[in-house]
Amino acid sequence: MTALDRGETPDPAAEDDRAREARDEASAPAGTPDGGSDAEGGGDAAAPADGDADGAGGGGDGQDGGTGAERAAEADADGTGSPAAPEPGAPAVSEAEAELAAQRELRERIEERKAAKKGPPAAGAKLSGPAADLLAAVRAVESGEKPGTAFFDSPASAPAPRRAAPAATPAPVRPSGPAGQPAERSVSPGTAASVEAVLAQGGAPKTLAHPTAATLGEQAAGILREDPWQLLSVPGVRPEQADGFARALLGADCGPDDERRTAALVGWVLERAALRGHTALDATEVRAALAERAVGDPEAAVRHAVAEGVVLVFQEGLDPAAGEDGSTAGEEARDAEDTGDGAGQEGGAPDEPEPVPVLLGLDRYALAEEALADGLGRIVNSCEKGADWSDAAAAAPSPSARELILTAATAGLVAHSGGESARAEPAALIAAAHGLGLRAVGTTHSVDGARGLAAAVGDPRSAVVLSDLLSGAAGPGRDADGALAVDLLVVLDAPQLDVETGAMLVEALADGTRLVLSGDPGVLGSAGAGRVFADVLAARACPVVVSRTPDPGPLGELVSGIGIGELGQVDAPGKEVVIVPVRDAGEAVHRTVQLVADSVPRAIGVPPSDTQVITVGHGGSAGTTALNAALKQRLNPGPGRFGGFDPGDRVVHVPAPGRVVPGSVVSGDAEGLRLDCSGTPVVVRPERVESSVRHGWALSAHQAAGMRWPAVVVVLPGDAARGLSRPWVYTAFSRGERHLSVVHGVDQALPRAVAEIPVQERTTRLRPLLEALPAPDVSVSAV
Repeated sequence: MTALDRGETPDPAAEDDRAREARDEASAPAGTPDGGSDAEGGGDAAAPADGDADGAGGGGDGQDGGTGAERAAEADADGTGSPAAPEPGAPAVSEAEAELAAQRELRERIEERKAAKKGPPAAGAKLSGPAADLLAAVRAVESGEKPGTAFFDSPASAPAPRRAAPAATPAPVRPSGPAGQPAERSVSPGTAASVEAVLAQGGAPKTLAHPTAATLGEQAAGILREDPWQLLSVPGVRPEQADGFARALLGADCGPDDERRTAALVGWVLERAALRGHTALDATEVRAALAERAVGDPEAAVRHAVAEGVVLVFQEGLDPAAGEDGSTAGEEARDAEDTGDGAGQEGGAPDEPEPVPVLLGLDRYALAEEALADGLGRIVNSCEKGADWSDAAAAAPSPSARELILTAATAGLVAHSGGESARAEPAALIAAAHGLGLRAVGTTHSVDGARGLAAAVGDPRSAVVLSDLLSGAAGPGRDADGALAVDLLVVLDAPQLDVETGAMLVEALADGTRLVLSGDPGVLGSAGAGRVFADVLAARACPVVVSRTPDPGPLGELVSGIGIGELGQVDAPGKEVVIVPVRDAGEAVHRTVQLVADSVPRAIGVPPSDTQVITVGHGGSAGTTALNAALKQRLNPGPGRFGGFDPGDRVVHVPAPGRVVPGSVVSGDAEGLRLDCSGTPVVVRPERVESSVRHGWALSAHQAAGMRWPAVVVVLPGDAARGLSRPWVYTAFSRGERHLSVVHGVDQALPRAVAEIPVQERTTRLRPLLEALPAPDVSVSAV
């Protein structure tokens, strides 16, 4: 490693910076209706917060919140929210009968929503305190005492028999438009106009009309008049903005404990948690978040949200398996407690119930995790075991590749982990499958990754970007039953796989298809909610092949050390790694521009077009916004005549949350901004430019995940210290192929983050769902 003195003209600088982007929410002001700051509690009208260029605005560990993930809002089940009174003279039923009846109704509802999947595990458990109150609310809904058709109770830990493979879904029609531009919900002019009128009445900007109508549908105007807090379901709108909108519409008729407000806040809290990667939250965390938003009785607010079907309740770690008499394990435990009998008691005294975590989650993520777990279980059981791939394994280019091929021959689902050099092993597996006459395809997170995989396999048709594979824009297409026409699918960059995408992918695989999930466990997680790869590894749901192929050179040595919590000095005679110390953010920006424009091209031979700047977030004095402005002024100055962009500008296009496509500006006209994205022409409509296109000389580490460049400059200004963590540093430092420069202004915060701040945990349900399934014979192989 080479360190330069302050003030010296820098050669390429190298260092690792691992700052989470959540710091941006605290440092960068969000937009308000009048263009002013979005301070907590300020403003009476609603306006969207500034969007992140990565579309999701969060979603990674510590990723900053921007446009957010689109919320799947549901209307109230009965339109009133009031409890249903029992009919006079109705026969009384026991608790066991009521629960069994509720379970029968539950199975019918789930079968409709999950397309012929079996019902979820049974409900029931011994709880105490707030957990008991939540469960009582659930039972009230299920027994008919209160309406709540959108609610169901689905604990994750009950083992269930393997279900038969579901019927294949019809193949989607290939889009006729350019790849990577997903269809949006159309909004009629009349709907937009009616929504704009309501927004104006509440003092909200008319720019919210289109996203509000797209989120709430054709009845958006009526929904907002009846429940103004539904504006919180629009990506980017914050509670204080929705409060101001509601006060303008309702006047004195609304308050902080209005049930419409509290229900919307519960959903908003869980959506914000999803941006940080959680698919569910502990109920205590939700209540604490509500208290911070001036809700007087958070516990009652949570119970109301559960009763109205806004959120679902899960009790993890329980055994709700039914007994021989049809009673659930929870009922048996309660009966034992009531009679004084039961194991573990001394002198007839009942055992103290163990604390049971109560999780709250949104329907969309609950269904996705359950579908993904079911699908992975189907894949494990449906493939041909013991296929003879010995000859193909013998021709493998490395011991780790040979081990992967042999493992894939005997298992339907395989996990493979390793660094950048280990990506050659899945490529060898795909080539071996081709040699056996199998239809084998690899899919990656980015266009850059797909090109690298195709080159390693030696077949341009063997690799495709995951989003294009699922949409039908590219790849092998679908068979007659609507499943992907593949015998072996290898998913590289598996840590970038969120739970909803994972569920879509698994449901698209036919029985007998082999699935290999491959990736580097040390990098940042997905932009969307969930931690699919980590949960599969933790649950030991399948054989795991751990590559021992090291990444070469000083960069490989540096990154490998970071992965185990050590930031050490490395010998870099060719200036592969260089450190540039700086005193403040202004100097950091100046030295970064100097490195990209002068030092790296001169000393390393990498032009500015192949050098990527990576920093901790979008806001701040040395975030992507400030760095991109400085780099544009130096590398491609211009007036920004096409919505702030000029021909030749380096940009990133975000066609969907969590997907970042590098490109450059070609031109602009009435149809939109014309981009060249890795050789693919893309037209971004004028109304989408501001939210989905950003200058791309500087990116966040979350945006850079899954891509690599010949040279990388990592910028760590002093105010980035609190955002650093080991996965962030690992991801940022491993993006460079030949050179890494680190603009270093965080002193000892960097080695401390690498040593002491591991990955930020995400609360998910996939691991217990996988552990509840009958596990195959799993082994861990290391070569």
